[in-house]
Amino acid sequence: MTETALQTPAFPEGRGDAPVGGNKPSGHEAGKADGHATGNANGNAAGNPGGYSGGHPAGQDCSAGVPEDLTDPLAVAQALIRQASVTPDPGGAQQVLAAMLERLGFAVTPLPFGEGAARTPNLFARLGTAGPHICYAGHTDVVPPGNEADWRVPPYAGTVVDGLLYGRGACDMKGGIAAFVSAVARLVARGAPRGSISFLITGDEEGPATYGTCKVLEWMAQNGQIPSYCLVGEPTNPATLGDMLKIGRRGSLNAHIVVEGTQGHAAYPHRADNPVHRLLAVLAALRETPLDHGTAYFEPSSLQITSIDVGNPATNVIPARAQARLNIRFNDLHTGAALKGWVETTCRSHAPRSTVDVRISGESFLTQPGPETEQLVAAITQVTGLVPALDTGGGTSDARFIAQYCPVSEFGLVGASIHKVDEHTPVADLRKLTEIYETFLKGVGM
Repeated sequence: MTETALQTPAFPEGRGDAPVGGNKPSGHEAGKADGHATGNANGNAAGNPGGYSGGHPAGQDCSAGVPEDLTDPLAVAQALIRQASVTPDPGGAQQVLAAMLERLGFAVTPLPFGEGAARTPNLFARLGTAGPHICYAGHTDVVPPGNEADWRVPPYAGTVVDGLLYGRGACDMKGGIAAFVSAVARLVARGAPRGSISFLITGDEEGPATYGTCKVLEWMAQNGQIPSYCLVGEPTNPATLGDMLKIGRRGSLNAHIVVEGTQGHAAYPHRADNPVHRLLAVLAALRETPLDHGTAYFEPSSLQITSIDVGNPATNVIPARAQARLNIRFNDLHTGAALKGWVETTCRSHAPRSTVDVRISGESFLTQPGPETEQLVAAITQVTGLVPALDTGGGTSDARFIAQYCPVSEFGLVGASIHKVDEHTPVADLRKLTEIYETFLKGVGM
C-alpha cells in the first residue's frame, strides 16, 4: 500500500451496473478492432493498445505459467509470485493473470496508460453482463525484496515451508488476488454466475499511482462498467484472518512550511527577525486545539509534525530561514481543501513571510454498511467464527479512488509481514480467504 497525490476524475452519471451487449465489456470490440486506444496514452487508453493479444504479450504464450487447477488458491498464488513485478517493472504477472481469467471465460481488456517510463500496465476483465456487478480491485506490483540473501527462501520462488507460503506479494497482494480467482473458478465450475464479476487490476499501486486505478476507473465510467459494489483485496487484518474489514479510510495531507526571517547576530536580536520563533508559533497554534474528537467509525484526526529543519551549524547566528513538515490524517469531518486553507491562514497569522506547499494524498471516505457489507461480514463470520471490526484506520489505498464511483470495502489476508523480508501467509489463511470470497459472492446473488 502506498500514497500519492489525489487526482479526482469526473464523477460518472449515475452509479451501479450498466448492461452491455454480448460477452465482452462495452468498448472492448471497438478497441480490439483497430488495435489501439480510443484516446491517447496520457489517460484515455482503451481496447487493446499495443500490449496484449487476447490478454497475452504479442507472440507469447502465457499458458505455461497458469496452473491446471484454478480452484486451488495456493497454485494460483505461486504462479503470480513467481512473476517478479517490482514497481515500476510490470514483469509477467498481469499476462499470467489475464490467461487465467480468459480460461474462466472473462473478456479481458488491457489498459496501459502513460508514456515512456511512466507507462503503467492495467487490466479490466468482466464475466457476465447482468447485475449485480461485483468488482474485485487489486494490484500485481510489489515493493522490492531488499537484500535477497536475508530471505529464508528466494522471494520469487513461491515456496511453502511449514505451512507458510513465502514470497514478495504473498500478502500484498498476489495472495488476495489468487483467493478471488479461485473463488470465481469454483463458482464457474458449477455454472455461469447469475450477475457479473469483474477484476480491476493495476500495476502501479506501490508507486506513484498516477496511471493506475484512477485512470482505469475513468475508462470504466466512460464504458458503462462501474460496478454495483467493489471489494479491494488489501491485507486488512492486523493479526488474525477475520479481525478487520475496512469500510473507509482517513484522508492524508502533507504540508511543507517555509518561514523567511532576517539573518543576524544572536547578540543583537533587534537587528534580525528570527524565523525559528515564528515557525514555533505557527506549529504551536496548529497543535493547540484538537481537530476533532472522532466519529462513530473514525478515530480523531491527527496532526503530526514530522520534521523541523534550520540547517544552522553556528551558535551565534540567527538563521535566515526555518522550515517544517507535517502530516494530517483526517476523518470525514474535514476535507483536504478546508485543512489546506486552515494551515495557510495560521501560517500567515504568525509568519507573514511564509510559504506553504500542501499535497493531498487522498480524501477521507466512508462506505456506510449496506447489504453487500453485511454479506461480507456474514461470510467472514461463517468461515472464521469471528465478527470483524468495521474499521477506517491505517494508511491510504486505491479504495480512495474507487469510493468516488461506487460503494467499496476492503478485506484480504493478514498484513503483519507485508513489505518485510520473508513476507508470508499461512496456506490455511489463503484457503479460508477463498472460501470467504466464494461465500460472499453466493450471498450477493452470483
